[in-house]
This record gives sequence, C-alpha cells and structure tokens, in this order.
Amino acid sequence: MTHPPALEVQQVHVTLGGTPVLRGVTLSVPRGELVALIGPNGSGKTTLLRAILGLQSIDSGQIRIFGAPVSVSSLSRVGYVPQKLELDRGFGLSVREFLALSLPETRHWLWQSHRKIDLALASSLDGLGVMPLLNRPVSRLSGGQLQRVLIAWSLLRKPELLLLDEPTAGVDTPGERSFYEMIESVHRRHKMTIILVSHDLSMVFRHAHWVFALNGVVCCQGTPEDIVRNDSLKQAYGLHLTPYHHHHTGEISHVH
Repeated sequence: MTHPPALEVQQVHVTLGGTPVLRGVTLSVPRGELVALIGPNGSGKTTLLRAILGLQSIDSGQIRIFGAPVSVSSLSRVGYVPQKLELDRGFGLSVREFLALSLPETRHWLWQSHRKIDLALASSLDGLGVMPLLNRPVSRLSGGQLQRVLIAWSLLRKPELLLLDEPTAGVDTPGERSFYEMIESVHRRHKMTIILVSHDLSMVFRHAHWVFALNGVVCCQGTPEDIVRNDSLKQAYGLHLTPYHHHHTGEISHVH
C-alpha cells in the first residue's frame, strides 16, 4: 500500500492586505525527507507555513497533511518551531518546568522530583544539548539555546512532520553549523519529515535532500546540486549564485 506524502499543497492562493502573496503554490513532500524551503524576503515562506498550520486562511487551493485536510487531528502529527519567540524577562519557568508541561506524565511538575522529570525527558532530549540547561530560566537563554529548547519541546510530542521557520535566526555564526548538524541528526534519529525554512543557502545545500525555491510560486525545485544551477533561482534572488565544491567529497560548501 502506497502512503500519501507527508504534505501536499495544491494551487494555494493567499492574499494579504490586497497583495497576492501566494499565487498558486503547488508542492509535495514525501515522508521521511529533509526538505528546505528557500526564497527572498517577502516570497511567502512564512505565510505558507502558517497556512499549513491552519493559522492563515487560504483564498483557494488545498493543503493535505498525511493525506488528510488541515484539522486538529492532522495537526496533532505536526511539530512547529517559530522563527522567533519573544519572552518577557519575568517569565519564571526553568527549562525543565517548561518542557515538563509538554508531557502528560510530567505536566504537574510541581509535585514531582527533578529526577523523575529528567528521566521522562531524557530520551527525547538526547543529542540536543538541552540537558545542561534544565535549571536555567527560559527567559535568560541565548537565541541559540532557546531555539534548541523549542525544538526539544516539539520533539516531546513525537511529531511525524516538523516545520522549522528560520531556526538559526537567533544563533550566532559559529553555532550555525553545529545547529544544522543537530537538525540532521534529529531527522536521522527520529525518522521524521522535516521542512526547513532558511536563508542560509550554503547550509541548506549541505544538509537538505530536496529544495523548493519559493517566490509567490514554486519557481524551481530539485536536489541542492540541481537547484544552484537553475536560472529560475538566480532570477528569484536577483543574485549570481556560484557553487564551490570540496574536491575530496564533491559537496557544495559555499554559495555566493
């Protein structure tokens, strides 16, 4: 029996403030893939994610998650990490308490020992670099630390599809590479489908299996190697894109 794709978007149109933002977006994401969604500012990437999550109404078209329309039931299979989360400095929960709220067995953390909570969290948090942060106040984390905690929050719900909107937006440059390696590790370990929105083309081309370039419509799609040579991508960005290769591995390491 053939399973439906993790995500199907068919001829989706969205208009915001009288301006067409999505103008007939069509794409299909197979299960188990690590897919990147790229495009210039204003190309509709975040709008598309919001439509997938049922947070943005669409003018026309269809979105299906694992073969089902967008609904509470289908969205229960989806995890989401937003581009940025602003927390009041007075937000008093520690990372442990914040994550504990995500699990039914630890939701009432006030009455449970730290050891019991940590055991419940440990299997999902392995490899994310979050365990050393459990005692830290969430409101005092750096941008990169907070993004890791938000990914951990999503993984505790055991999603089959994970949507990441610019996950390195608050991460300093030295931490970006390890962050993308962590996402790739999450993908391998949990065997989930990941859709990653990113402006960092060199990292996208290093880690993604398939790339969709969006600029109101899907202007091109393919493997990272195919995409970087596509004239439609160059037109979408208004840039000259040049791949540089490692001679030993053949992988694309930089894109200008």
